[in-house]
Amino acid sequence: MQEIAVKKEMSSFRRGMQEGTSIAIGYFPIALTFGLIAKSTGLALSETVLMSLIVFAGASQYMALNLLSLGTGIYEIILTTFIVNIRHFLMSASLREKTEDDHVLKQAAFAFGITDETFSVASINSSPVTSGYMFGVNGVAYASWVICSGLGFIFGAALPHVLQESMSIALYAMFIGLLVPSLKGNKKVILLAVTSACLNSAFTLSHFLGTGWSIVTSTLISAVLVEAVDGARKRGKEA
Repeated sequence: MQEIAVKKEMSSFRRGMQEGTSIAIGYFPIALTFGLIAKSTGLALSETVLMSLIVFAGASQYMALNLLSLGTGIYEIILTTFIVNIRHFLMSASLREKTEDDHVLKQAAFAFGITDETFSVASINSSPVTSGYMFGVNGVAYASWVICSGLGFIFGAALPHVLQESMSIALYAMFIGLLVPSLKGNKKVILLAVTSACLNSAFTLSHFLGTGWSIVTSTLISAVLVEAVDGARKRGKEA
């Protein structure tokens, strides 16, 4: 019985790797760009690779680089990236309902590797989601992100200094690319983005808060305000 269980787990692992290959390919250019920008930001190769190893969250890593370049403090960076990644609580909880029961340590281990992409692949999977499958999907995506981050840094070191500095524009292109698709046909997201941008500008120009705390505070206040307005609107319709 144990041998059959091991074979089943390995089969699930291989299936996970196959389905995660497309994610690994998609991570290739983004991770390369991250490595290039990390080099221009002033990070060392070891710091760049270590960030990808420990954090493994594209948007948060890009945001962290932006905050580092602005001279933001460590606590503001931690809190900001936590807010950006808070959706992972919901993704993990949702995926827990779909996965087969297994040892809690195994579940905690593959929960670390859950990203928007791996969550999407696992969620639409018609077959039972096992720990082996999740380790396969997450493993190949994780390896691609970490390795390509290092390669991007190494290739970036060979580029002219002017070109390295110009790569920082990719940081803003990344955030625009994440924001624009969410804005289409979603008034709530538009309101959230506009409110947050206005509050951040007001806090920054008035020097009321530092850059890092300005981003964190404007994000939190905007989220609360937008949810309050949306809730009031829904209650008004029901009444």
